[in-house]
Amino acid sequence: MSDTHRMTRRMGLRTALAAAVTVPLMGTLPASAARPYHRRLDVMTFNLRFASTLEPNSWTARRPVMRRLLRQEAPTLMGTQEGLYQQLLDIHADLGAHYDWIGTGREGGSHDESTAVFYDTRRLAPVEHDTYWLSDTPRVIGSNTWGAALPRIVTWVRFRDRAAGGREFHVLNTHFDHVGQYARERSAQFLAQKIAAFDPALPVVVTGDFNAAAHDNQAYDTLLATGLVDTWDAAAERSALYATFHGYRPLVPDGDRIDWILATPGTTVHRAAVNTYEKNGQFPSDHLPVQATLTLG
Repeated sequence: MSDTHRMTRRMGLRTALAAAVTVPLMGTLPASAARPYHRRLDVMTFNLRFASTLEPNSWTARRPVMRRLLRQEAPTLMGTQEGLYQQLLDIHADLGAHYDWIGTGREGGSHDESTAVFYDTRRLAPVEHDTYWLSDTPRVIGSNTWGAALPRIVTWVRFRDRAAGGREFHVLNTHFDHVGQYARERSAQFLAQKIAAFDPALPVVVTGDFNAAAHDNQAYDTLLATGLVDTWDAAAERSALYATFHGYRPLVPDGDRIDWILATPGTTVHRAAVNTYEKNGQFPSDHLPVQATLTLG
């Protein structure tokens, strides 16, 4: 494809750009990128809970808490799930002008949930990206052939790291089906095949809500069989563990961790955390964000 496109906050979910064609992203790095940055990446995966109007956990009620959390944590890179277009615009506004995002709706439009990837533009420059549907026809918008309750997608981005001499790495961000185990297993196999096709010299980071408990699901085993490392297990330091889905009910210590951050072997994981931030009893989402501070190998 000779034309170049960049999915921005304004065009990120347009159906025309949802066609599953790899989109190169080009451009020179601005002079402001010369400012020094530590090579550690602060990575977050966060199921945002779509922007419902139902109280007491409407988006209107949750957004100020989400804003406070994200500004406090300031992730370098954040894989999100379930975000609706206007909600993603809100999050972009709340993160600030030095962030941008890439993503499309799982049915190819702006009315449905996304697996958008947010990134700090002062640190990361996207080189190319793609969206795949988790099905036997991954380039058919909205396709669903594995019995999932809903169409599911994975957003892939290849980034250039300004703080590491322009070194590139891959990010895959996804949301596996919440009902079908077969769909989860096939989705994991699909991701494994994509990862195997990447240049092995480039690190890989995988974020997502996998709707499967770490260490207790074949989908998890399939992804780790590729050689990926669970950053929670590899971390030199970690927070207390809670079930990462809480549904606005009391938190469950040592519960199922269904939201994961995986990375290439050789990655140094300085810290991993399940973030329990809330304000006056209001959580930003029905999931807890999972975070990892990494130095890619």
